[in-house]
Amino acid sequence: MKRYEPQILEPRWQKQWEQTAAHQTEETTEKPKFYALEMFPYPSGEGLHMGHVRNYSIGDVVARFKRMNGYRVIHPMGADAFGLPAENAAIHRGVNPREWTESNMERIREEQARLGISYDWDRYVGTCLPDYYHFTQWLFLLFYERGLAYRKKAAVNWCPDCATVLANEQVEDGQCWRCGSEVEKKELEQWFLRITDYADALLEGLEQLPQWPEKVKAMQRNWIGRSQGAAITFTIPELNDEPVSVFTTRPDTLYGVTYLVLAPEHPLVSKLIQGKESEGAIQAFTEAMAKESELSRTGSDVEKVGHFTGAYAKHPLTGESIPIWVANYVLMDYGTGAVMGVPAHDERDFIFAHKYDLPIRQVIQSQEGEEDDGQGAFVDDGLLINSGPFDGMGNREAIQAIAAHLESQEKGGATVSYRLRDWLFSRQRYWGCPIPILYCDDCGVVPVPKEDLPVRLPEDVVFDGKSNPLTTSDSFATTTCPSCGGSARRETDTMDTFIDSSWYFLRYVDPHNQTVPFAKEKADRWMPVDFYIGGVEHAVLHLLYSRFVTKVLHDADMLEAEEPFRHYFPQGMVLKDGSKMSKSKGNVVSPREIIDRYGADTARLFILFAAPPDRELEWSDSGVEGSYRFLTRVWRMVQNHNSLFENQPLPQQSDAAAKELNRLVHQTVKKATVDMDERYQFNTAISGIMELVNGIYAYPEEADRGTLAQAIETVIVLLAPFAPHISAELWQDIGKSDSVHDQPWPAYDEAALVLDEVEIAVQINGKVRHKATVPTGADREAIEAQVMAEEKVRQLVDGKTVRKVIVIPGKLVNIVAK
Repeated sequence: MKRYEPQILEPRWQKQWEQTAAHQTEETTEKPKFYALEMFPYPSGEGLHMGHVRNYSIGDVVARFKRMNGYRVIHPMGADAFGLPAENAAIHRGVNPREWTESNMERIREEQARLGISYDWDRYVGTCLPDYYHFTQWLFLLFYERGLAYRKKAAVNWCPDCATVLANEQVEDGQCWRCGSEVEKKELEQWFLRITDYADALLEGLEQLPQWPEKVKAMQRNWIGRSQGAAITFTIPELNDEPVSVFTTRPDTLYGVTYLVLAPEHPLVSKLIQGKESEGAIQAFTEAMAKESELSRTGSDVEKVGHFTGAYAKHPLTGESIPIWVANYVLMDYGTGAVMGVPAHDERDFIFAHKYDLPIRQVIQSQEGEEDDGQGAFVDDGLLINSGPFDGMGNREAIQAIAAHLESQEKGGATVSYRLRDWLFSRQRYWGCPIPILYCDDCGVVPVPKEDLPVRLPEDVVFDGKSNPLTTSDSFATTTCPSCGGSARRETDTMDTFIDSSWYFLRYVDPHNQTVPFAKEKADRWMPVDFYIGGVEHAVLHLLYSRFVTKVLHDADMLEAEEPFRHYFPQGMVLKDGSKMSKSKGNVVSPREIIDRYGADTARLFILFAAPPDRELEWSDSGVEGSYRFLTRVWRMVQNHNSLFENQPLPQQSDAAAKELNRLVHQTVKKATVDMDERYQFNTAISGIMELVNGIYAYPEEADRGTLAQAIETVIVLLAPFAPHISAELWQDIGKSDSVHDQPWPAYDEAALVLDEVEIAVQINGKVRHKATVPTGADREAIEAQVMAEEKVRQLVDGKTVRKVIVIPGKLVNIVAK
């Protein structure tokens, strides 16, 4: 018998698929389109892990299934290749990040090819390659032209040793994750993208995404954080009535304000404390808060700490002097960096007021007229008191009334606030997309002309870990102004790498275009992505930025789609010993090891069978071995029946066994179709195929051979999306000259699922005493006649009088006899 040797047959099929361009995208066809996409990997030195294998296997099953169901499928892949890890590796190894990254990209492509994933490799993109970042720069200029890219001073996390801005997640306990130095807050000129201009569009767009998990949509809504409320302007007499704006969702409590709180970073703080007794303590407090994370300042269990500035604000409606404090729980990044303290009606304010002995003034009482007992904040609805002309008004009604009154007095008014902030876009790093901006002493900020793109990363840089390498390259930093011909300097910041993954799915549709990022007709042909697979850890920023970029390009008339991903599917993590696989925990399983030992089909089958794809999967060596044994069993099944296909007989279903196997075939096809097309439960689809294989092994030698041949052929076709190599080999082994992957997905016949006979229970006085097999669809009279005529039933009722016979067709017969 021919042996199953995946280490030999898998590379052979992979080579054949490559030589015949088997997975090339069909562009000109009348078939319906399907865009299958997995999140592309970061090409780290560690290569792929089993989480990647799960992601790619899910996407490949969907892509192959859709092709077999008559769709023209685009299924591309690339590399998210810019970023700080590559720069760190370059510093550590003393090489240019390009060399390190490109070698990793090639290795990962080889590993993906070994998995047998049906990618159209002609569409491969690497975000660090000039032909890609050329158009990332092109898109930046589009944003700049549309007023969506701007530069301003902003407080950033600054590492003085690395001389770079750090994202919040790169600050660990107030220290730089790379060198361990204490991180400072520093005001720097930075580039931003106006994502806040699209806050409402991003919220409204979520309602058009029924195939997104609700938890992911909730995460995006929370990140955008839309709040309806009022802006209220207090003034500071000692600073010539300088305004302080606060945002609140509860303007109905305005008369209960007894203090204001500013974020330590608020620009007014230094003015308010200058020369006062509080100056030294508040400066030290501000410096300490600059090193704290958002969570360590605002968590519900974090102690609220503050200092009185010694200054007062004027209440906009009462004229009362309100003390101004600074506190840890107010952040400059949220709202206006100033909040009004209403301790009688807010639990946090109540705790803070009690701690620092600040006044508590109740302005809402219950509908029954009962005042609060003073033991906590009153947060229920009620009637206004101590609120001047608004006394007696319901507080919900007062929200609009007080906002309108503030607007009439030009001291505020109804407004909407967002938690979302504009996208801080610039990074002081080398290994990122250069920002195509020049600075000229005469012309000011000058965009690089599009015909001069790409602005390439230079090679003559110093990687010493102490500064932005781009500032060390004279050939890069010094240039000529395209407007006046005078000397100019280049922007040495690079773009946040989130931009690279915010449009790559659009480049895939037209990857070789040298004029524009993509042609509109091609984008409209393929977008939006129909099935997008990736980890839920990317559910907020990556997906939000991708949605933002897509909406901007839609508004620029570059594509019809307003949303990038019709269906987002977050796959579950792969765990080992109860923890997520990671090198630090020593529990990583390399796909190379599994492929070398068992083959790629086994790796794919296990990762798809072991758990529902959206749930966590616990790694199991025995489970991998079980998947290998199943494939070996399928192999033996086909080899043992090869002779059937030499002159393949037509199925006859001429005997009971053939009818039962035929029913099992159609049942399996239906189950696999529903599980894959509607439920995306690949594990149960595989389970159904396993049951069909069991049925084939149990099939009698003397039963109809044509039905058996049809069942074996069906197994091979159903298995093809999951285990593409062995399926291709077995299809060839049974004498087929075409590809199993070009076969139409099997159809099922509902009529074939109906049993000719059904087993029913026979009860005597309510107790089951016998089982009878009756024709499917027989009426009550026929069932009763058959059951009462059976020898076993006659013996059970012998000597008794049958009073009544109750028949439930297809289920049971109950005989009442005394």
